[in-house]
Amino acid sequence: MRRLTRKIKVTAGITVSSVWLVPDGYRPEKSTAIVIAHGAGNDMASAFISHMQRALARRGLLAVKFNFPYTEQGRRAPDRAPLLEATWRAVVTAVREDPRLAPGRLFLSGKSMGGRIASHIAAAGEACDGLVFFGYPLHPPNKPDKLRVEHWPQIKCPSLFIQGMRDTLCNIALLKPALKRLRARKTVHLIDEGDHSFKVPKRTGRVEEEIRAEIVDVTARWIEQVSA
Repeated sequence: MRRLTRKIKVTAGITVSSVWLVPDGYRPEKSTAIVIAHGAGNDMASAFISHMQRALARRGLLAVKFNFPYTEQGRRAPDRAPLLEATWRAVVTAVREDPRLAPGRLFLSGKSMGGRIASHIAAAGEACDGLVFFGYPLHPPNKPDKLRVEHWPQIKCPSLFIQGMRDTLCNIALLKPALKRLRARKTVHLIDEGDHSFKVPKRTGRVEEEIRAEIVDVTARWIEQVSA
């Protein structure tokens, strides 16, 4: 596996860092890439994002992670949606137009906010083979009346939702009816007793490594099925 670090230009005055993991034996035109965006409270160095990237690269995917401008600049408050979306588009373009690594298929994914913004650009017409949400923030904390689904009818690609059943940003009882807004194929995988970060109570007897392995396996298998 090769590790590459690259700066990606978002606007005339803004660039962000990215890390690319290239699996052994990677053949661009016959291979698949996944781009993974971080959530609002972390950057691309977060343990979860880094684990997903390494594990999916080991499964044969070109795996790319990146920072949004606010984390690149050391700020805590997320950028406004237009800049977040512009960053996603810049990264997608960098992957698609890379002269040596441009993949045959491309999936967009992200933790919480990162995944939600990926869904925005997909709904606006950015082409991709599928979306993977690692904890879609269906609504703000404890505000189930404010669903973030207005753009869902415009999404044309398949979607995979991996959600914790105790997620305070996604009431599972509200997710099922909301999914009717998605016209393309959708799959939901629930982490029993998992919270927004997929952490579970000690009484379950499950450890973090086991849950992350489950998430990686579900993601990789789903991508294989969609790509078949």
